Amino acid sequence: MSHSSSAESSTDNAPQQALMGYHELLGMQVVEWQEGRAVVELAIKPQHLNRSGNVHGGVLASMLDSALSLAGLHCSVPGNIRRGMTLSLTTSFVGPAREGVIQAIGTVRGGGQKTYMSSGEIKDLQGNLVAIGEGAFRRRSGSESPEGMPDPLAGEGHK
Repeated sequence: MSHSSSAESSTDNAPQQALMGYHELLGMQVVEWQEGRAVVELAIKPQHLNRSGNVHGGVLASMLDSALSLAGLHCSVPGNIRRGMTLSLTTSFVGPAREGVIQAIGTVRGGGQKTYMSSGEIKDLQGNLVAIGEGAFRRRSGSESPEGMPDPLAGEGHK
C-alpha cells in the first residue's frame, strides 16, 4: 500500500490534506498528526459493516495501516510532502465496533531514515479496544528527512 502525506497542518496539528483516494472513499479523517504520532478517525456508517453488523476487518486494517504509516511521514515544511509504503502489517481484532466513531492511533517505535516500525490501536470514543496492529514501513526516496520534498501535485487540484 502506498501513502502520500502533505505537510499542511492547522493549529491543532491536524493536516488539511493527508489522506486521499481510497481513504476518502472510506471516510477517514486525520484528527492529529505530529512527528512520530498520527490519529485517524472514522464515523461508522452502514457501508463499513460486515454481515454480522460489526465494522469489517478490512476497514479496521486500513485505518491501522494509515495511522501507523502516517506516524512516520509527518512533514515539517509547509507545501512539502513525504511518501511511504507499507512493507508489512499485522492486525489483531480484539472487540466489535458497531456504531459511533472509532480512532486509530499510530506511534513510531523505531527504525532509521528509510525503514521504520510503528504500532497502534483502534478504540471507540468510550475507550473500548477494537483492534491492535504493528507494521514496518519504508519512506520513499526524497522522504527520508523531516523536511520532505516539494509536492509535485500541488496546484493541480489534487488533495
